[in-house]
Amino acid sequence: MVKKSNENQAVKSYKKTGIVAAVVVVVAALGVWAVSALNSGTSGASVAEAMETVSTDAANGANLRIAVVRMDETQTKATALKALREQKEKYENELREELTRDQKALEKEKAEIEKSQDVLSREALQRRVVDYQNKVTKLQRDLTERAQSIEMSYQKALNEMQTKHLDPIIEGIIDKKQLSLVIDGRMARTGANVANLDITDEVVKALDKKVSSVKMEKPMGF
Repeated sequence: MVKKSNENQAVKSYKKTGIVAAVVVVVAALGVWAVSALNSGTSGASVAEAMETVSTDAANGANLRIAVVRMDETQTKATALKALREQKEKYENELREELTRDQKALEKEKAEIEKSQDVLSREALQRRVVDYQNKVTKLQRDLTERAQSIEMSYQKALNEMQTKHLDPIIEGIIDKKQLSLVIDGRMARTGANVANLDITDEVVKALDKKVSSVKMEKPMGF
């Protein structure tokens, strides 16, 4: 009976306050139902029971061979990756220059519209204002799409670089050094006295030998 009363109140609230309030009421009702459903659900096994599926086997520290590669430094130092980043920056600079030029043109047009307010008829002035607004909107849309296209082309080339060249290099080093684990150095804290732990320079040298350049696909609008 209480549930039905609540539903009637929700209907009355909808009639009084409109669709927005109705959505709030419905969401609140769904929230109450969700909490009720969660509380009424049956729980699974206890943690202790769940642990029965886990073995006692673990890696032996004495046999572990670990290395660290700093991927941020790899992207900064490797020849092909530096060239790829420079290509991206070239397109970004070109887009930035176009934006500056177009902004100046629109500012000039805006000033001309403001000067003509006392000369043009109301209808003619309104047409110029609408045309100006359409140009601004189009510029914003075009620049956004082209900026996104630059990023997409860059990420695609970066992913291909990793898949075709960087991953095989790291896998080769793992095999040659008989490593158990390679950790991204950006997420690791290491001591200064651990010999042969950081393999970043070796990764960069091997990568430079394997590939010297990589080219981005031309982004949309260039």
